[in-house]
Amino acid sequence: MTVTDSAHDFRVGVIGAGMMGADHVKRIGSTISGARVSAVVDPDESRVASALENAPGAVGYSRIEDALEDQAIDGVLIATPGFLHEPVLLPCLEAKLPILCEKPLTPDPESSWRILEAEQATGEHLIQVGFMRRFDPEYRQLRELVDSEDAGELLMLRCAHRNPSVPDSYLQESLINDSVVHEFDVVPWLADSPIVTLEVKHARRNRLTPERLKEPILVLMELANGTLVDLEMNVSIQFGYQVTTEAVFDSGIARIGEPSGLQLWHQGRSGVAEHADFTTRFATAYDNQVQAWVDAACKGTIAGPSAWDGYKVAVACQEGVASLSDGRPRSLNLPETPAFYL
Repeated sequence: MTVTDSAHDFRVGVIGAGMMGADHVKRIGSTISGARVSAVVDPDESRVASALENAPGAVGYSRIEDALEDQAIDGVLIATPGFLHEPVLLPCLEAKLPILCEKPLTPDPESSWRILEAEQATGEHLIQVGFMRRFDPEYRQLRELVDSEDAGELLMLRCAHRNPSVPDSYLQESLINDSVVHEFDVVPWLADSPIVTLEVKHARRNRLTPERLKEPILVLMELANGTLVDLEMNVSIQFGYQVTTEAVFDSGIARIGEPSGLQLWHQGRSGVAEHADFTTRFATAYDNQVQAWVDAACKGTIAGPSAWDGYKVAVACQEGVASLSDGRPRSLNLPETPAFYL
């Protein structure tokens, strides 16, 4: 459904006008009902100008503080790099605005804990973290199957996260912080059980891997309920972008993320097209996520992963990076869940 430019629409300030932020500006303008982009915030004037082409009537700002002072927004969608999240989150929390914050909440547990404290001080649940896989139809089907126990109890998850290539800005720690970060959220959600231990193992190095990286890697996880998880993280596979999960149950298996669409048999070969990147593989998930956030924000709540979920992932990423470096198993020792998030 296309939104109408109504005085009653929820006014969204998109913070960050890079690839992700620009994609969200287009999404809100063309797909999301009950909302419109009223502000685009980015210090890069050219990115702001480009994004504003898809947001009629919106105003560009270089600082979030200026948009807040002008009372130009009802909520914010944060799409800046993770290390810039805290300085944007804090003033938005002080203004008590609903927030959809792309992953990660922040890059480390210490800063994430500061965000938890700031949100609790408002007395309101304002932050929804952008782990969009929870809104993907196939992941939701798998979660329902796990909950129903129609195939028995969940025993294992076999996951794969593959990229054709990565940009020069993608570094060794990015394997965990930019990629495995998604599994650190969605795996406990699927199994309804937290991660208690994790370990990173290095496979034989792909000859196509950039010199700065050592991959692919295998990430092993054990959940509190005994479910075992293995994840292949592979960013130089070249054939396409693929995120798959196979769930092993008492009396069956289930798979999601397999290529779909037209199958072609031609010249002695058969095949089906694979995705090139996340923007097509998870397009529906992003649409569902933003719509759910808008609907919830208008009711004064959130509809997805909380800041506490973001904190738990920050802890997992910290331990994952440590294991990536030395190969040792790590335990995730989380503090008691604050009552605010129970």
